[in-house]
Amino acid sequence: MRLLRLMPAFGLAIFTGACAVVPDAPLVAGNPLPPGTPVGIDQPVRVGELVVTPKKVVEDSRCPENVRCVWAGRLIVRTRIDGAGWRDTADITLGETYGTHGRVIALVSGLPEKSAEAETPAERYRFVYEAR
Repeated sequence: MRLLRLMPAFGLAIFTGACAVVPDAPLVAGNPLPPGTPVGIDQPVRVGELVVTPKKVVEDSRCPENVRCVWAGRLIVRTRIDGAGWRDTADITLGETYGTHGRVIALVSGLPEKSAEAETPAERYRFVYEAR
């Protein structure tokens, strides 16, 4: 008789013990583009397990094409990084890596090249990110 009283509780324990916790998906609206795709401002792209979205060009001091410079300059892009259940925003410099939540990404390309004639409008930029 006592065994019969324990059976429902035991069965429930076995049933709930089989449940798995699934981490939340990245908090990104729409479908991110495939890895390696050049993306513009506010276009999400998949980078390994992450979804990366360039938000703003913070600095573009790269040496313009066909100009001799003492310093090569740099391109820095404010980037939102979405993982399973978390979000981070960082200023990422072209050619450098950035690590967060055990993942490492890099901004590997920024086009168009800097021009001596005019500033590049934000909507013309395209960026490529990679998982490292």
